[in-house]
Amino acid sequence: MSAVNLLLTALLALPLLGAAAAPLLRTNAANAHRLPALLGVAVTGALLAGALALAAGFDHDDPARMQAETDVSWIPALGVRLHLGVDGISLPLVVLTALLAFLCALHTLARPPEGPRTAPLVSLLLLLEAGTLATFAALDLVLFFLAFELVLVPMYFLIARWGGAGREAAAWRFVLYTVLGSVVMLLGLLLLGGAAGTFDMVALAEAHGDGIGRGTQILAVLAIALGLAVKTPMWPLHSWLPDAHTAAPTTGSVLLAGVLLKMGTYGLVRIAVPAAPEGMEVFAPYLGAFAVAGIVYGSLACLSLSRQGAGGDLKRLIAYSSVGHMGFVLLGIATLTRTGLNGALFANVAHGLITGLLFFLAGSLKERAGTLDLDRLAGSGGAALYARVPRLGALLAFAAVASLGLPGLAGFWGELLALLGAFDPDNALSRPAFLTYLAVAAFGTLLTAAYLLIVVRRVCTGSPAEAPGEPAPPGLRAHEYAAAVPLVALILLAGLWPAVLLDLTGPAVRDLLPGALR
Repeated sequence: MSAVNLLLTALLALPLLGAAAAPLLRTNAANAHRLPALLGVAVTGALLAGALALAAGFDHDDPARMQAETDVSWIPALGVRLHLGVDGISLPLVVLTALLAFLCALHTLARPPEGPRTAPLVSLLLLLEAGTLATFAALDLVLFFLAFELVLVPMYFLIARWGGAGREAAAWRFVLYTVLGSVVMLLGLLLLGGAAGTFDMVALAEAHGDGIGRGTQILAVLAIALGLAVKTPMWPLHSWLPDAHTAAPTTGSVLLAGVLLKMGTYGLVRIAVPAAPEGMEVFAPYLGAFAVAGIVYGSLACLSLSRQGAGGDLKRLIAYSSVGHMGFVLLGIATLTRTGLNGALFANVAHGLITGLLFFLAGSLKERAGTLDLDRLAGSGGAALYARVPRLGALLAFAAVASLGLPGLAGFWGELLALLGAFDPDNALSRPAFLTYLAVAAFGTLLTAAYLLIVVRRVCTGSPAEAPGEPAPPGLRAHEYAAAVPLVALILLAGLWPAVLLDLTGPAVRDLLPGALR
């Protein structure tokens, strides 16, 4: 086994070891927080370094090939294997997960959320990272499902034990929705694997549905897509998300929006599109319709929350914005074209960077103002963030314009490519229907710009004398710079040099699509 293969295995094993070690640390009253938090920083830092080394050792001349593979028998009676690997589709998500987890560990060290001891919090964060990395590296359907489910338990406890008001109800709603979705998804995965005679995702992708009847493909895609749509989340299966984000601590919100939502859309691209193309052709028009409905619905909900007198919570608004942004990802997938799928994968990564930054900034704002209620925060004349904490205000404005898709920033390219894919969808799909989706989605971008600019005006502008919370709050702290600087740099890099992602995903997407869909 090569060093690169061992590196991927280590990336999955190390957070599990760290999660087991955190509760065993011998602490006293003086270091009960700091010692476990330092362990979290050390482990997630090592994982980030390993992910970057994996990216450096990746053969960028052949991103469509599975690399760093491990393939050993696990449950011979069922044909289940420990098959792991990364290609140009999964590698960016592995690096994104490692980066956001490290930034969350730094945030926990500097600003631990209110709640029980830090050691179990660190253990849960590492377990969450292990499950997410395993989901993006798994190449066996059963292994994918188990990794997919692994993240549910730590996220439930992060919300229920370290969250804010309404945390228990939000945590239960999160688990209820995702577990029910997972049961349906498991049935689809078993149906697909049983019909094909293999659970190997690489073999299923290479076969492009050969040997699987049309009816079986339709049933399998229906079950798999429903399960994954809950996690994405797709309208109207999104209602667990705003409560979960509003109640979750800052680190929980960052990881939930930054990487957990990507697991659903990643599963559609990795499993449903290549393994059951006929089933995807049947459901693609409906997926596109739900996608654009989510784009408009999310934007209208954000507009309602942003208006004066609505009592809107900033974290809740960012959560609803995710429903709209993930709608563009789903629209790109629904086109079944190279352009659309590349746009979906690009938007996945861009959304993780931008929304992660937004939730970090929301946490910083709450620390200073004591609230994220926009009416209480802004009063009648605005919260004057530009005048009171100018660098925090500048970062919030930057994240907002990145989220609305300003050219030159990461949010632009994914949405543009998804819209271009809708302009010329696969030949098996109705072009008039997708042109309608294009028009509705484009209208959604205008709504997105409207609510984000309202938020920036209310939070960032105004007279310092009218703003609440005198005296003026402190400027940015070291841990806030540590979280913001790499995310801002990557948002700029992806926006100004989109080839850094498209050169990875392009060849891999080409091989995922069967000949009829290319």
